Amino acid sequence: MDALDLARWQFAITTVYHFLFVPLTISLAFIVAGFQTAWYRSGNEKYLRLTRFYGQLFLINFAMGVVTGIVQEFQFGMNWSNYSRFVGDIFGAPLAIEGLLAFFLESTFLGVWIFGWDKLSKKVHLAVIWITAIATAVSAYIILAANAWMQHPVGSTINQTAGRAELKDFFAVVLNPTVLVTYPHVIAGVFMTGGAFVLGVAVWRLLRRPTEDQAPFRTAARVGASVLLVGSLFVLISGDIVGKSIATDQPMKLAAAEGLYQTEQPASLSLFTLWGADNKEVFSAKIPNLLSFLATGDTNGKVVGIDEMQAQYTATYGAGDYTPSVPVTFWSFRLMIGAGILAAIAALWFLWRLRKNGVPGRGGVAIAILLPFLPLAANSFAWIFTEMGRQPWIVFGQQLTANGVSPSVGSWEVAITLVGFTLLYGALAVVEVGLLRKQIRAGLPPIAASDEAADRPTTFSY
Repeated sequence: MDALDLARWQFAITTVYHFLFVPLTISLAFIVAGFQTAWYRSGNEKYLRLTRFYGQLFLINFAMGVVTGIVQEFQFGMNWSNYSRFVGDIFGAPLAIEGLLAFFLESTFLGVWIFGWDKLSKKVHLAVIWITAIATAVSAYIILAANAWMQHPVGSTINQTAGRAELKDFFAVVLNPTVLVTYPHVIAGVFMTGGAFVLGVAVWRLLRRPTEDQAPFRTAARVGASVLLVGSLFVLISGDIVGKSIATDQPMKLAAAEGLYQTEQPASLSLFTLWGADNKEVFSAKIPNLLSFLATGDTNGKVVGIDEMQAQYTATYGAGDYTPSVPVTFWSFRLMIGAGILAAIAALWFLWRLRKNGVPGRGGVAIAILLPFLPLAANSFAWIFTEMGRQPWIVFGQQLTANGVSPSVGSWEVAITLVGFTLLYGALAVVEVGLLRKQIRAGLPPIAASDEAADRPTTFSY
C-alpha cells in the first residue's frame, strides 16, 4: 500500500473512532440537562440522582472524545498538507470558531458544572449545564458546515495561480444548503445514540440489580426509549430530505448507494443486489418506484446511473475513474438503516415490557448491552457512506483525494503512525469501557446531608 492508501486508512480509523464519542457526548449533555431540569422543577430526588449518575458517564465520554479529537487536527498538517493548503482559507474561520468559542465554551462551563454543585445556586447551576449542552450542538454544527463545504463547495472561488480555494462569503459557507439539511439528520441520530445508551444502562440495572433503585431506573428507561424513538422519527423525516439533496448535488453518490449502473425512470429501490461480470445484476430484490420518489419526490422520477455520470464527469473534469467504491457505499448505506431500525424496534419492545411495572423477559440483558452499539454503528456507517460516496474527490469537483496527500510523507512513516494510533486507540477503548462499566455497576450515587445555605444544590458522597 502506498502513502495515499495508508493515510486514508489512518484518517478513516481515527475519524470513525472519534465519532463514537461525539454523538454520545452531545446527546448525554442534553439528557443530563433534562434530568437536572426535572429535579429543579419537581424537587424529586430521583431526578437529582439520575443527573449525577448519567453526568458521570457523560464526563468519561467527554474526556475520551477530547483526547481522540485532537489527533484529527494534526493529521491535516502531517498526512494531508496539500489538502490543508487548498482548503486553509475556507476552513480557518470555522475551525477557529469551533475551537476558540464552541469547544472552549463547553469545556469551561462543564468545569463550572462539575465543581459548582455546592457553590452555585440551583438556577445558575442548571443554566451552566444547558450552556454546555448547547455549546456541544454549536460545535457539531460548525464541524458539519466545514464538511458540507467538502461535499458541496459554496461561497468560494479557486485561485488558479495560488492553486487553492479562497473564501468569498463566510455566511454562504456556514449556511450551506447541504449543512442545513444534514445537521438535523445528524442530530436526530445523535439523540438516538444517547437514548439507546440511557435505556440500555437503565434496563441492565433493572435486570442485574433488581433490588436497587427501581423507580429512578424505570424513569430513565422510559426517557431513554422515548428519546430514541423520537430521534428515529426525525431520522426518517430528515433522511428523506437528505436523500433528495444528494440526488441534486452528488448524483454519483446516490447511484453508487443503489448500485445503479444504468439510468432508470422510474427507478426501484434495491433491498439486496448481487452483481456479476461487467456489473450485470445476478440477483436483486427491489421495491418498484421507491428510489424515484426518494430522489425526486415523484414516483416516476428519473435517477441517473453510474455509467452516465461517469461519462458526464469525464467530459467535465477530464479522463479518470470518478466512480466510488460501489460495494462499500451500497452496504454502508444499508447497514446504517438496518442498525437504526433494530434500535427503534428494541426501544419499542422495552417500552412494552416495562409497562405496568413489568420487566423485560428472557434475553433482556443481552439486548440492553447490545442496544447502545446499534445507533453507534448506524452513525459510523453513515459517515463511511458520506465520505466514501464522495470519492475520488476530497473536495467535490475541486480537488481529488490523491492530490490532497502530503507529497513528502512516505508510506513507512504513515504505516508506523497508523499502527501506533490503532494500538493507542485500542488501549483507550479498554479504558473507556472499564470506566463506564465501573460507574454503571456502582449505581446511583448516595445523597449526603443537604446544604441548607441559600438554594444551593444538594451535595453528594462517593
